[in-house]
Amino acid sequence: MASQTINGKAFEFALLFEFYERLKSITSVSITENQPYKTAKGFFDSFSEPEQDTFRITASASINFLIDIEPRLSNGINKEDILVLELVSDKAGQTGDVRDVLMIRSLQKWEIGISAKNNHRAVKHSRLSQKIDFGEKWLGVSCSKNYFQEINPIFDMLVDLRAKDKSTKWTSIENMHQVVYIPILDAFRKELLRLDKENPNIVAENLVQYLIGNQDFYKVIKGNKKVEIQAYNLHGTLNLPFEKVKPKAKIPKLKLPSRLIEIVYQENSTTTLLVSLNEGWQISFRIHNASSRVEPSLKFDINLVSAPHTLFTNHIFVNG
Repeated sequence: MASQTINGKAFEFALLFEFYERLKSITSVSITENQPYKTAKGFFDSFSEPEQDTFRITASASINFLIDIEPRLSNGINKEDILVLELVSDKAGQTGDVRDVLMIRSLQKWEIGISAKNNHRAVKHSRLSQKIDFGEKWLGVSCSKNYFQEINPIFDMLVDLRAKDKSTKWTSIENMHQVVYIPILDAFRKELLRLDKENPNIVAENLVQYLIGNQDFYKVIKGNKKVEIQAYNLHGTLNLPFEKVKPKAKIPKLKLPSRLIEIVYQENSTTTLLVSLNEGWQISFRIHNASSRVEPSLKFDINLVSAPHTLFTNHIFVNG
């Protein structure tokens, strides 16, 4: 398993554990010891003590801040109002929920979630192939026949290459960027613009919801001696008061985009498209082959380049 995944899971466990340690003397709190919890604990335990301390110190810094802006974490109605902490299985991400750590109060019908990131900011890794209708899958609006007619010859060529010899490498395709990447990206670009034109106000909003999730959440990014907290408050469910206890900072609601402005190639790039939307959103789509051997599908590395100025961001510097 990639070290990125192991580090990420260990950081999720550290967040859960530090939440429990910080809150157990203040309110009723419990941990759901499900399979994701056991997996993450195993990864955390595989690190040396100084490394575990770094995870914990970073997690602890973010938690102190979150408790200040989420009064319901530390305030229950009564003893029966238990704050349940749990880690989410990776399958949830496939349904548009990007949260890794959940804090739930059933009695208050309230929950918040955290997307935990260890030193990386990628949003999604989605595939394109001749079988994948990205319009339907991402945006709820089907791609046109024209799109499939444009991409099919390229994917057919890849199918043939693989059928002849399964060990064929991508590097054996001459001018691969011109022959594979650019035509696929051009077709993708044209189709995304068409979908937006024919479905005004829907595509831009659904694209952002698909990428950053359909639930409000905090993103906690562990960096080197610092932690960054971003608040994706799309539906206004974050930062709620508890009875008369108000949050110590105000988190604005994020505006979703309503239209695509332009889609251009990143400067000097044959692999990356920049999609600009209104309200200050910009997303990059970098296409690449996921394995060294030829296969009839390609992968996108999708990143949020810029978000609206209303995206609440806080940097906390950490010693240790």
